[in-house]
Amino acid sequence: MRNLVNFLVILFLVSISFSGFGSDSDIDLIRKRVIAELLISVPDPVEIETLIKSIRDDGSWPGINYKDVSRIGFENKIHVTNIRKLSIAYKNQSSSYFGNEKLKQILSSALDYWIAHDFIADNWHTNEISNPLDWNCILLLMDTDLSKQQSTELARMAGRANLDAWGARPGGDRIKIAGIMAELALWRKDEVTLSKAVQTMAEEVKVTSGLGIKADLGFHHRTDRVTAILSYGTGYAGAFADWAVRLEGTHFSFPQESFKLIIDYYLDGICKSMVHGWYRAPGIMNRGMAHKGSLGPVNPDIPKKLLTVSDYRRQELENIVKIREGKQVPNLSYNRFFTHSEYLIHQRPGYFASVRMFSNRNHNMEAPHNMESLKHHHFADGANFISRTGKEHDDIFPVWDWQKIPGTTVVQKPSLPGWNEIVKKGKTGFVGAVTDGKYGAAAFDFESPHDPLKARKAWFFFNDEYVCLGAGIQSESDYPVATTLNQCLLHGDVVVKSGKKQSTLAKGEHQLKEVSWIYHDGIAYLFQSPMAVSLNNKTYSGLWQDIAKSAWTKDEPLVRKDIFSVWIDHGHLPKNASYHYSIIPGIDVKKVEEYQSTSKIKTLSNTSQIQAVQHT
Repeated sequence: MRNLVNFLVILFLVSISFSGFGSDSDIDLIRKRVIAELLISVPDPVEIETLIKSIRDDGSWPGINYKDVSRIGFENKIHVTNIRKLSIAYKNQSSSYFGNEKLKQILSSALDYWIAHDFIADNWHTNEISNPLDWNCILLLMDTDLSKQQSTELARMAGRANLDAWGARPGGDRIKIAGIMAELALWRKDEVTLSKAVQTMAEEVKVTSGLGIKADLGFHHRTDRVTAILSYGTGYAGAFADWAVRLEGTHFSFPQESFKLIIDYYLDGICKSMVHGWYRAPGIMNRGMAHKGSLGPVNPDIPKKLLTVSDYRRQELENIVKIREGKQVPNLSYNRFFTHSEYLIHQRPGYFASVRMFSNRNHNMEAPHNMESLKHHHFADGANFISRTGKEHDDIFPVWDWQKIPGTTVVQKPSLPGWNEIVKKGKTGFVGAVTDGKYGAAAFDFESPHDPLKARKAWFFFNDEYVCLGAGIQSESDYPVATTLNQCLLHGDVVVKSGKKQSTLAKGEHQLKEVSWIYHDGIAYLFQSPMAVSLNNKTYSGLWQDIAKSAWTKDEPLVRKDIFSVWIDHGHLPKNASYHYSIIPGIDVKKVEEYQSTSKIKTLSNTSQIQAVQHT
């Protein structure tokens, strides 16, 4: 955040210095802003010294596998990143290596090594987006300090990001590639290409029936109709915000209608898909879950940038900034359904809940590109995540039981099918939700594309609680079927009311009978009538490489975490099984008994024909 503040100060000074006296054209002003942005970071002198000392005579670095150009390898990228770091160290006046001739020689040697080999990755994204971003950075920073051949070759490689490239597809990538084109145009001072790139970015900001922003303010990146709000959709909004600030006050500036749509999408799409508008919600994530820290808090950079270029919905943007800076207690309250993605969210100041479904209109999950997230087979089978703080699932996924995803009803097989069997289209059409923006209900006529399993599932969301119903559960599999209430990090005691006895469970595995309610981490799970429940509160272990076959995961150590999981066992070959439970977040354990006895929730029906709940 400090870096963003520094950048905005620099941007303000640059704007004053170069807009009032006519000494520079708009293209020069934008170029200076981009360079100022690149120089925000101050390189770690220890890391720079290590790069200088460790480089080989031929310009390569030890420890990088230059031969592996595969999608899950391509350690060559480290070489490119190293050159970028050296460029920033050489040009940043706050760096102890500012203007250092030895560093410049090392940088030049490393650059010549790459140019001599021109490594091409099997992953198009590296060639057309990731590396060109770095080449532009080096061109803009080093500029006249580069040889003519180096400049020519860098511009050629950066030019792989262009509107005719394979990756320049509408949605999340085209706007980024247009931005890379714009940076190269700034280095060349090519106003025609810059104008074309800026126009392309502006044209990408639209509601579409194809890829990009949907009419419900969701986001699709592929024709699978899988939600991509917190992945490609956030990168899309971030790229627009970056360029909105860079172009502000020049004749290249984006039109006002673009600002309004992006801000609507950011507030009602992105922010509402996050816990308290701050933490990434697990239910909407895709293969990005296989990355460390994937559910961590998000900084306020994008809303701050949007605030510098528009007054539209200013108070709401300012509120998000304050929440993310810890200056405002979470205060958001809404219920929203993304029709095109079949994803429902429910937010109250004290908690966030979501339901992820799929139908014969949608695929269930993003494909595991680059061998990431290899166990997502059941992730859209009615996943119902509940969060009070946003930290309940931090880096939990290596140790997870992927057949006990919260909210899902799943056949408990000995193992999951292969990763190439994850992506499936739904079999039923009666999948959706109703909402008035404050309260809502979701319905899922579920027929598993992986197992011989059917169920009718529904969720009803109120203020202090929500109700989860399942009926008509039937399976022809030889394996048992289970509905999972929750699986999250263990945090504190687990208290259970079983029969007439209330007790705190020791760590371990528990088969409980006549359970009226369960309490863990400020959340109560209430049953309409006492029933048998399975519960584990124990340590689990797993490996990152079990869910992602990437270069970084191969040497990752065993992960151990304490996990709370609770589920209902429907047994083998159920014919018409059902479940009924309510979730009450933010309640004190001392008040659970009273709450249950005075509940204003009335279940009117829970059958395969009708599921209905009333709040009296």
